[in-house]
Amino acid sequence: MPSETIKLTAKFKLKGTPDGLDDLFSTYREIVNFLITHAFENNITSFYRLKKETYKGLRKEYPELPSHYLYTGCQMATAIFKSFRKRKKKGKARGRPVFKKEVIMLDDHLFKLDLENKTVKLSTPSGRIQLEFYPARYHEKFKDWKVGQAWLVRTSKGVFLNVVFSKEVEVKEPKAFVGMDLNENNITLSLPNGEFLQIITHEREIRTGYFVKRRKIQRKIRSGKRRKKLLEKYGEREKNRLNDLYHKLANKIVEVAEKYGGIALEDLTEIRESIRYSAEMNGRLHRWSFRKLQSIIEYKAKLRGVKVVFVNPAHTSSLCPVCGGKLSPNGHRVLKCSNCGFEADRDVIGSWNIRLRALKMWGVSVPPESPTMKTGVGKVSRNDVYELYTSYG
Repeated sequence: MPSETIKLTAKFKLKGTPDGLDDLFSTYREIVNFLITHAFENNITSFYRLKKETYKGLRKEYPELPSHYLYTGCQMATAIFKSFRKRKKKGKARGRPVFKKEVIMLDDHLFKLDLENKTVKLSTPSGRIQLEFYPARYHEKFKDWKVGQAWLVRTSKGVFLNVVFSKEVEVKEPKAFVGMDLNENNITLSLPNGEFLQIITHEREIRTGYFVKRRKIQRKIRSGKRRKKLLEKYGEREKNRLNDLYHKLANKIVEVAEKYGGIALEDLTEIRESIRYSAEMNGRLHRWSFRKLQSIIEYKAKLRGVKVVFVNPAHTSSLCPVCGGKLSPNGHRVLKCSNCGFEADRDVIGSWNIRLRALKMWGVSVPPESPTMKTGVGKVSRNDVYELYTSYG
């Protein structure tokens, strides 16, 4: 049975701020900015070349600092410079890249995590120090997972250790695929048995509600700590509410897909680049964190042995799933094929085409499907509507 790797990040809040950690953050930021400047001036995007040209000089300047801080500094610097170059080509960046964050990248030589004793050992210029962290219930599931890279992050709420865990899981050969069409306010699933399920999420109402609240705060309170505190408060509430929603959605979707062994999602990695609507619509779509939901569905599916595939999203809602012809509007969110007369809701069509593309990508010969296979002749509608949240409040 084939296996796949799942990677998840867990957050550990450290108890207090130990002596010497302030100096470590400032030293690391100084090193990364030096490396970014060197990469910028010499147009270096290779980690190995940057390390080769700067390591000896940095080792002399920081003799007491563990050498692996220089390695991770080179990784951070090359990643930041590459990102800067991409944004500059698109006209979204000017000047020089600068590293301002209170973040330190750690590899397995710089820290050791002990989940049982709730401690972490950290290498510093003055030797290894032991730090305690506040335990959380979800930390327990990572006991048999492999520990990877980590990031030491300092915020206004304290110092956190963000650790990447990985695990090999067995994924079964899928019998069939469930196609998923993701929208702002609903998710439509195309099932292999010819039925469709639509989940009403109310995500748009949640995001819009918190957006309006933040705008009111910004108009009433022009500046100051109170304004910042209120914006952070409602931002955190929105984030927590959406995280809860995403996990409930993922559990429901994976539960449906587990019967068939496979789920097909749209590859939406470059969708933000093609958003060209009104200012209001652009803002709404840019606030929509669709990729986060997809990643939660992906790892939950893999944990339960469900195969996940990503298909090209182009024209999934504009081509007829029966004959492949061009669809044209025939009322509110309803599309009709001028070639074969097929008619359906655009979300139904999208999820159906996504499922068919997954089958083709998987090498399964897809027989011609007719509207009679679905509910109704010539016209297809959703069989079931599942409302996750009944109202916004």
